Amino acid sequence: MTERNHVFMITLAALDMAGTTVDDGGAVYAALRNTVAQRVGAQPPDRIMVRWTGTDKRAALAGLLADLGAPVDRPELDRLYGEFHDQLLTTYQETPPVPLPGVPEALTRLREAGVKIALQTGYSAKIAETILAGIGWRIGEEVDAVITSDQVPVSRPAPYLIFRAMEATGVRDLAEVAVAGDTPNDLGAGSNARAALVIGVLTGEYDAAELGRHRHTHLLPGVADLPALLGIGS
Repeated sequence: MTERNHVFMITLAALDMAGTTVDDGGAVYAALRNTVAQRVGAQPPDRIMVRWTGTDKRAALAGLLADLGAPVDRPELDRLYGEFHDQLLTTYQETPPVPLPGVPEALTRLREAGVKIALQTGYSAKIAETILAGIGWRIGEEVDAVITSDQVPVSRPAPYLIFRAMEATGVRDLAEVAVAGDTPNDLGAGSNARAALVIGVLTGEYDAAELGRHRHTHLLPGVADLPALLGIGS
């Protein structure tokens, strides 16, 4: 087993996917922008997009349209979400996401040290499965659980993705949970869950100044640096 000096007694790392463990080239937000633009005739500005990064993509689509003064009813939202979903899956099939640098090695070190890995994401299960298949990650091998937004009543910044990750991995104590993500909503979910560590990573669209304005315990260059933070040796 990998050496560990017990700086933090963490037994579960609940990690976001796109921008945190996986590089999807910004495909998810490009698909959201395009879907909104098809409905309202213009791309949503960054000041509005920022509110919906890291959260459930159906909720993000509805929220973006409402913020732009173009709210939709449930049938129209279902239609637009279907378009978004199909566009994103096509993009991922044509250009599969890849792990961010150093992440596979970090996940291996964490699991060898007894830390369980749960990927938790605002994606639907189908999208998450497509990403995992493209990367070659398997539940029970590279990761211990995958929790998606359609498995919880409300996505980020609510804490339910993290609670479901704990349930799926058998971890009961929030004092043993580290949450990491690249968006304010990731940090909000970790803080709302009262996780021991709420870690912002700088591999997404936010720099340290922007992400650092939101409640957190640590900022790291990336998940590749998580083993060192937890005192896990090579």
